Amino acid sequence: MAQGAHLTDWFRDARWGVLTHYLESPASHALPGTTSADDWNRRVDSFDAGALADQLAEVGAKYYFITLGQNSGHYCSPNAAYDQIVGRVPSLCSKRDLPADLYAALSKKGIRLMLYIPAHPPEHANDIAPFKGKAGDLRVTEPRRLWESVIREWSVRYGKRIAGWWVDGCWPKASFESTEAPNFESLRAALKAGNPDALLGFNPGGCHVPVPVNGPEDYTAGELTHNLPLGDWCAPTAQGWPYQPLQRFINGAQYHVLNFLGEWWGQGQPRFPDELVTGYTRYVNDHQGVVTWDVPISNEGRLPEAFVRQLKRLG
Repeated sequence: MAQGAHLTDWFRDARWGVLTHYLESPASHALPGTTSADDWNRRVDSFDAGALADQLAEVGAKYYFITLGQNSGHYCSPNAAYDQIVGRVPSLCSKRDLPADLYAALSKKGIRLMLYIPAHPPEHANDIAPFKGKAGDLRVTEPRRLWESVIREWSVRYGKRIAGWWVDGCWPKASFESTEAPNFESLRAALKAGNPDALLGFNPGGCHVPVPVNGPEDYTAGELTHNLPLGDWCAPTAQGWPYQPLQRFINGAQYHVLNFLGEWWGQGQPRFPDELVTGYTRYVNDHQGVVTWDVPISNEGRLPEAFVRQLKRLG
């Protein structure tokens, strides 16, 4: 980096981007997945990376997040460390390396690839036994150590092809703030093993305003649901509730928010009028913040036309 440059300069300059929940089950689904390994492989094989790259280029997005997986134990990329830990045959990791194919298609369009990954092993996988912690271990120490080895394999394989990570489920936050590994620092080391310049955002849970985790992240995960904050606020004082206008950095982390354009994460029809989407994005951008919009995606990797039309207004 040039002297005076910040790791997140390109992210700020991108202004906004797109995230999709490409998952076996709906986002935040609380039950084990029922899709067989063969059916999951057929679904991932059907993903048209080139067509998605064309759509993202058409709307003017400069970066794109895809989920590697979430709760069910299905992943859109192979991982030998995961397979060895779980011991499931056939594996629920896809045979196709979808992120590698996406990078090849997106890089031709000048679009950066970023990945979503949970901070914990899959919660609802049918074969979760190796990831279960010992009774009384509230920090779930050994499962998280194993999970960091899985993350490290993906990080090293993709290297500089991955521009950043959005890390979900970093709660209870106190367990990640421990001075002993596994903690934020060991998780950060695993994520940055392949690319020290990859941006990291750690999600401490959905909030009314972006909340930094203080220290190990490069940008605020900024998960929102039904709130579009106009600034930041801090704890009350004797003088009242001091209001902090939106600014580029919060405790050293690039200001970033993530919200869904549909009716829920990866689902439904557009819930906002175009004017709200463009106006709010512009407001955040004018204060050097970044906005990521979650949109639905088909099994074949296509964004619905209603969302393409809305995103075009941003581009």
